[in-house]
Amino acid sequence: MDLTDAALLVGAGLAAGTVNAVAGGGSLITFPALIAIGLPPVSANVSNSVAVCPGYLASVAGSRKDLPDRRTLAKLVPTAALGVVAGCVLLLATPSRAFELVVPFLVLGATAVLAFQQRLRQLVGHPKDVSARRRTLSVQVVVGVGAIYGGYFGAALGVMLVAGLALVMDATLARVSAIKNVLSAVVGLTTVVIFGLFGPMNWAAVAVIAPATLIGGYLGARLARRLPANVLRAVIVVFGTSIGLFLLYRALA
Repeated sequence: MDLTDAALLVGAGLAAGTVNAVAGGGSLITFPALIAIGLPPVSANVSNSVAVCPGYLASVAGSRKDLPDRRTLAKLVPTAALGVVAGCVLLLATPSRAFELVVPFLVLGATAVLAFQQRLRQLVGHPKDVSARRRTLSVQVVVGVGAIYGGYFGAALGVMLVAGLALVMDATLARVSAIKNVLSAVVGLTTVVIFGLFGPMNWAAVAVIAPATLIGGYLGARLARRLPANVLRAVIVVFGTSIGLFLLYRALA
């Protein structure tokens, strides 16, 4: 890795950390950067998953004032951890081509859920109008599916989590975003352990990107707290649509 490659990875890490905290999808900045410096796709995906983890942790610190009580988080963390383990095993054990074709539609679908959240709530019911058991089950399903996706690929995980949680939780978008940051951190920490032991890791690239995502993640979380709900939703929808179309183009190219 020369100085130019290192500078590219630092810039990508700063941008990715910021984007992950605000809207999610920052991995689509660092992943192409890793490909650009010559890493094979699987190694780039594994290294990328580990490198962006510090940014998730910084996002949690930046959004801590919007977090719910510990009991709420304690119910979600085990589901997220089990889901990401399943996703990591899936990545390391199966061909990725089929999933690459499905991923763009998952991202675009999640973005559409967030964009039309109010209309969908009229169809499925507002969270406060359904039973506590159904609401709890819905949240666990969203977290589990999101974590599996995060362990396998991870790009736009934040978009998918915000879209799903905003639909099934009776909470402000700022709180949903803060919960998203915690769950993303769980996904990130779990991938560090699994891919660190079993994945084709490029530790030099990780060492360059990780500190940059730490700075970007904290700054991005602070910015997200200041944005009005409608503006934050619009940012996530625009970014999620862009990510989905990019992934679709890459999968079909």
